[in-house]
Amino acid sequence: MPHDLTLIRVLRAPPVRVWRALTDAAAIVKWNPPDGYVCEIETLDLREGGRFRMSFRNLATGEAHGFSGSYREVVPEERLVASDLFDEPSLPGEIQTGYRLRQVSAGTELTVEQTGLPDAIPPEACRIGWQQSLELLARLVEARTE
Repeated sequence: MPHDLTLIRVLRAPPVRVWRALTDAAAIVKWNPPDGYVCEIETLDLREGGRFRMSFRNLATGEAHGFSGSYREVVPEERLVASDLFDEPSLPGEIQTGYRLRQVSAGTELTVEQTGLPDAIPPEACRIGWQQSLELLARLVEARTE
């Protein structure tokens, strides 16, 4: 039975910087893949109805896990919702991933919601992967480079 996941992280960065990290291909490949993986983006058409295609490649084995989808909702600096379909037949069904940004006194509260996660991905493994990715996102957006 598919499962859902919600994570909340407060980032010490303004919504514009967090939004940029969520939507810029060069930033996505830096923070999105969990430990041990690299992200390769083939297509990224950021608009409602636009499509994307990418893969996570295991650096140790070279094995790639491709997925694609479309953007369902794009509200700059507020909300991004996308559908995901894995290339792998053992990971059936559509996953929906939503990002909600809310400005707070410390920076940006980011809520990530995923629905339709397949049984083949244990909930705790998914949560660990997201925790790793969100840590990388924090390091990217919270860095002082000005």
